[in-house]
Amino acid sequence: MAFLANFLNIFVLHTWFLSKIQDEFKGGKINVEKTHKLLEKLDIQCNYFHVKHIFKDNDRLKQGKITIEEFRAIYRIIAHREEIVEIFNTYSENRRILFESNLIEFLIQEQYTIEKAQSIASEIIQKYEPIDEVRKAHQMSLEGFTRYIHSPECLLFKEECTKVYQDMTYPLSDYFISSSHNTYLVSGQLVGPSDLWGYTSEYPVVLSLENHCSPPQQEVMADILQTTFGESLLSDILDDFPDSLPSPEALKFKILVKNKKIGSLKETHERIGSDKHGKVEVWEEEELEAEEEEEELKTTEEDSSTFPRDSQGKETESRKALGVALFSKKKKTRKLKIALALSDLVIYTKAEKFRSFQYSRQYQQFNENNSIGETRARKLSKLKVQEFVFHTRKFITRIYPKATRADSSNFNPQEFWNIGCQMVALNFQTPGLPMDLQNGKFLDNGGSGYILKPHFLRDTVSKFNPNTSTNDNDPIAITIRLISGFQLPLSGSSSNKLDTLVILEVFGVPNDHTKQQTRVIKKNAFSPRWNETFTFIIQVPELALLRFVVENSGLIAGNEFLGQYTLPVLCMNKGYRRVPLFSRAGESLEPASLFLYVWYVK
Repeated sequence: MAFLANFLNIFVLHTWFLSKIQDEFKGGKINVEKTHKLLEKLDIQCNYFHVKHIFKDNDRLKQGKITIEEFRAIYRIIAHREEIVEIFNTYSENRRILFESNLIEFLIQEQYTIEKAQSIASEIIQKYEPIDEVRKAHQMSLEGFTRYIHSPECLLFKEECTKVYQDMTYPLSDYFISSSHNTYLVSGQLVGPSDLWGYTSEYPVVLSLENHCSPPQQEVMADILQTTFGESLLSDILDDFPDSLPSPEALKFKILVKNKKIGSLKETHERIGSDKHGKVEVWEEEELEAEEEEEELKTTEEDSSTFPRDSQGKETESRKALGVALFSKKKKTRKLKIALALSDLVIYTKAEKFRSFQYSRQYQQFNENNSIGETRARKLSKLKVQEFVFHTRKFITRIYPKATRADSSNFNPQEFWNIGCQMVALNFQTPGLPMDLQNGKFLDNGGSGYILKPHFLRDTVSKFNPNTSTNDNDPIAITIRLISGFQLPLSGSSSNKLDTLVILEVFGVPNDHTKQQTRVIKKNAFSPRWNETFTFIIQVPELALLRFVVENSGLIAGNEFLGQYTLPVLCMNKGYRRVPLFSRAGESLEPASLFLYVWYVK
C-alpha cells in the first residue's frame, strides 16, 4: 500500500507539472524569455539574469532554445532548493507529502506558532498548495511547501509590526518621529529638483519652516498654508489639550507648523477670526556667546547636579538665582520680525532656541521644541547624557545635519535615538547606512512614522544611561543560523559567479554595537550555503536594530555592496525565516533573499 501511495503521489506531481507547461512547448523549444515567463506562471519568483545564466548552463546544444526536459531541470534547480527539501523531508512521512498533522507539527516546533498552528495549517495548504488533488486532500507537496517558505508569512519581520499596534494616545514627546531634513529635496542641498514623495502618513505631519522671508512674504506663506491644507492645518489648540502636548491619535490627519511664535497659545486663541493683515511683532532671540557655549559644553553632569535642592527634590531659590545669573550674562540679541498671521499658525511646535538643559528646566514651555545641530548634540550627549535624556522626556528635540553637509550626507541617527531625541532629521535623498537604519527603525508600528519610545526614555524616575549597562533593562540572547542565500543581486557583474559573504551588525547603545560575518562562498551568487551560527547578547533590545549586508568579496578594490536589510530586533520572528534584500537606494531586490533560522530568549 505504501508503494502504491508513493506511485500515485509521483504520478499526480508529474501530471500537474506537465499540465502547466506542455502548451508552451507545442511549437517546439523555447527561448530564455519564454522560460522566465513560464517560471513566473508557475509562481516561482526568479531574477531574469539568474535565469539567463542557468538557461545557458542547461542549453545542451547551445542554440538559445531548450526542450521540455531541459526546462524541467531548470525548474528543479530554481524551485527545489536543497535546504528547503531537507526541512520538508524531516516532517514528511514519505518524503513526498506533508499531511496536515505534519504541517501543524512543523509550525509548532519550528515556527513557534504554538497557539494558532492548528487554525492556520489548513489556511496555508489552501493558499499555497498548487496541485488540486493534494490541496483537496488537505495535504501539502514540496511545491506547496516551497511556495509557503517564499511567502510573506515566512518573512523575518513580524506581521503584527506591519500594523499600528502601539498605544498612540501618549503626548507627542513620547514618540520617535520619522524626520527628514529638507524633505522636498531629492539631490543636493544647494541645487537640484524637488518632490513630494517624502510626505506620507495619517498621523500628524510637522512642517519645520526655514523662514528667511520679510513680514509681507510671511503673510503670503500663511495664506498658502491655509489655502493648501484647509481644515487639516492645525491653527488652534485642541479643547482637550490647552496646556499639554496632544497625542498622535488626537492629531490624526493634521498638519503642524514649526516656526517662531509670538505670544502665548491663549493669546493666539483669542485672536481667531480677527484681521491680522500687516500686523508684525518683533522676536528677540538671545544667543550664547561662543565662549559661553564652549564653557557649557565643558561642564560635566556632576557639576550641573551640585545645585542645592529641597527635600522634595525641587530647586531652591539659590539654584534658580544662579541659573538666572548664568543666562543673564554675555547675551547677544538678534531681532526678527514675525508676521502675526504666520505666528498664529504655530501651536504645539513652537521653535525655541536651545540654550542649556538648566535653562529649559526652568523656563521652557510644553509647546516649545528645540533644534540642535549634530555637532553640539554629540558633545552634549557625551558630557551631559542623563540631562539630555531628562530633557527629551519632556520636550520635542530635533537633531539636524551640520551646515558643512552641503552634499546631503548623513550622520548616524542611532546615537540620538539612544538618548530619546524625537526628531532625528536625515537627508532622505542620500542612500547609505544612516538611511538604512532610518528605514529599518520606522518599519515598526505599521510604518506610521511614529514609534513609542521605550519606557525608560519616558519614565521620569528611570536613570537610564545608554553609555552604561543598567539593571533596569531586560537583555535578550539571539541565535541566528544563516543557512543560505537565494538569487543574490548581481549588481554590475555580468556573471553570477560572485564570491559572496554576509555581515550581521547590531546597532543600539554602545555596548550592544557589534559586527560578525560569514565566510566567503566562492563563485556562487545564486544559491550560496553558509550554515553558520551567530549569537548576540543584546542589553537594550528596545533600541537595537539588526542589519544584514550582502557583499561580493574583492581583494583589490574592496568588497562590493550587493544588498541589505535592517529591522528592529524586537520585530523579528522566530523559526525558519526569509530576509528580503534592498538596494543601496532602498529599492526591493526581490526575489533576492537570505534564508535563516532564528531563536531568542528574553
